[in-house]
Amino acid sequence: MEIRSIILQLESDSKVFQDLLINSSAGEQTRKPAENKWCLLEIVCHLYDEEKEDFKPRLSKILNGDHNWEPIDPQGWVLSRNYMEKDFSGTLNKFLDERKKSVDWLNSLNINDWNVKAVHPKLGEFTAYQMLCNWLAHDFLHIRQILKLKYQLLESGPGKDMLRYAGDW
Repeated sequence: MEIRSIILQLESDSKVFQDLLINSSAGEQTRKPAENKWCLLEIVCHLYDEEKEDFKPRLSKILNGDHNWEPIDPQGWVLSRNYMEKDFSGTLNKFLDERKKSVDWLNSLNINDWNVKAVHPKLGEFTAYQMLCNWLAHDFLHIRQILKLKYQLLESGPGKDMLRYAGDW
């Protein structure tokens, strides 16, 4: 994908996330499909933390030749940052605001070479372009996760057999 297309998609994904999440009830926000799976609230908190502490700052480091990848713990943040006690709407709005800042920052960049590399401690050489692609892929993974949660919630109403008319998931 071209850089401009990725940035435009990241911007568009803000609306996708907002539309998928804005009208969910409190029960839907905290319903877990399984003990080890995230609910919508945890996903929103994760998206916000990743937006402000992972993708943008790390892409900036790569572009500036900084090879220092401080460890992060997205899985651990769920408990250590008390995601289940956060305000859903407030966190969603903070994520959307942070995404707007990220898109504005990306649009302000004047980068000639997106193949500039940093060294990731586990992945090895990692280019700015790869980070940008992973940022977008992260959106897609969580959009899929949200859709699956919403489908499971719908399925729990009339039951799986009652949704046969819609087609196979």
